[in-house]
Amino acid sequence: MSVKKINPTTNLKGKIHIPGDKSISHRSVMFGSIALGTTEITHFLNGADCLSTIDCFRKLGVDIEQRPDCILVHGKGLHGLSAPADILNVGNSGTTTRLMSGILAGQDFTSVMSGDDSLNSRPMGRIMKPLNSMGAHITSIHGNNCAPLKIEPGNLHGIDYQSPVASAQVKSAVLLAGLYADGTTSVTEPALSRNHTELMLKSFGADISSIQHTDGTATAHIAPCKELYAQKIQVPGDISSAAYFIAAALLVPGSELLIQNVGINPTRAGILEVCQNMGADITYLNQKNAGGEPTADLLVKYSHLHGTTIKGSMIPTLIDEIPMIAVMAAHAEGTTVIKDAAELKVKETNRIDTVTEGLKAMGAEITPTDDGMIIEGGTSLTGAHIQSYLDHRIAMAFAIAGLTAQGETIIENSQCVDVSYPEFFTTLESLQ
Repeated sequence: MSVKKINPTTNLKGKIHIPGDKSISHRSVMFGSIALGTTEITHFLNGADCLSTIDCFRKLGVDIEQRPDCILVHGKGLHGLSAPADILNVGNSGTTTRLMSGILAGQDFTSVMSGDDSLNSRPMGRIMKPLNSMGAHITSIHGNNCAPLKIEPGNLHGIDYQSPVASAQVKSAVLLAGLYADGTTSVTEPALSRNHTELMLKSFGADISSIQHTDGTATAHIAPCKELYAQKIQVPGDISSAAYFIAAALLVPGSELLIQNVGINPTRAGILEVCQNMGADITYLNQKNAGGEPTADLLVKYSHLHGTTIKGSMIPTLIDEIPMIAVMAAHAEGTTVIKDAAELKVKETNRIDTVTEGLKAMGAEITPTDDGMIIEGGTSLTGAHIQSYLDHRIAMAFAIAGLTAQGETIIENSQCVDVSYPEFFTTLESLQ
């Protein structure tokens, strides 16, 4: 167990490169593994979750080279994976578990996935239901709709799935199984979730399309595929990781940060819209596009923020950033309302509870609700002992809160940041 002490500061200055996007890093290894040829991945995120994905696909017979400047995935083709000799250890990674379920459902061998205690308590019924309706044979070994999951061979057929939640992991699991189905598969969501799977599969040669309907719902279609083909992938900086330094620059007096090469895919960049609505001073520089993924450098300056309302179709574009947004809201003038975010309950922790606990410990006025929270801003925060509960986003959000709090803030189990941002604290200290 590690503990990190955070003290108040001013005048954060500098320019930083954010680690590679976690979602895109996961997918690049997965899709490269089931493509023909060698996929070259640069700016890959070497966080614990993405390394779990590499480990799993190595156990499935894929040769993956980890070089200093890139990852080389020597793909085996859609039907080239081999039966693992052991349980596939997914660690703490829900993305690995849910997306791999779609791929493994189409294989002709049996596999078992299991992770750590936190992962094995997270709901998997949401992907088991649609995949099993396609003809997959996925069972929860303990009968609780959680991992460990046993996946046995099945004959997959295309379905039209109406997803009750806007979840990129659910959508991706079904679309990946659709590669192996006997007909077209579609997934309709109540709102458009992040679309990295659709963009990347298309670049690998899949017959995939998507449409956003006038009522706000969105549908993705995928046809069965004979093969995917290797690609070169440059992973953009992770907007979810950038969010902590965006917030730090906005909240710490006298600060100005240049955050370089950040992915600004609109299905992920809701945090930037929220910042704009709260009165943030953020300038987009050097905008470009790589592999369908837009990026930019973000120049962020200290700003006086005001409250806002976050709801509806915005939620899927910023679900991982809500702990950080809640901390920003505690500093803002007026009331911030976050709703339609019940998905927070099934992350690494119940983030409605853990955010509420942490902000109350620091003296903020926050009221939890069934699907979000209400935050009355403007109260000066005080340092506190913050229990991360091994949730990387809680640890990082409250580390940023500690930069403006009166007195020392202590983050318990701070090593959990290694899941997505191993250099987080080193980078933070470099700006002070």
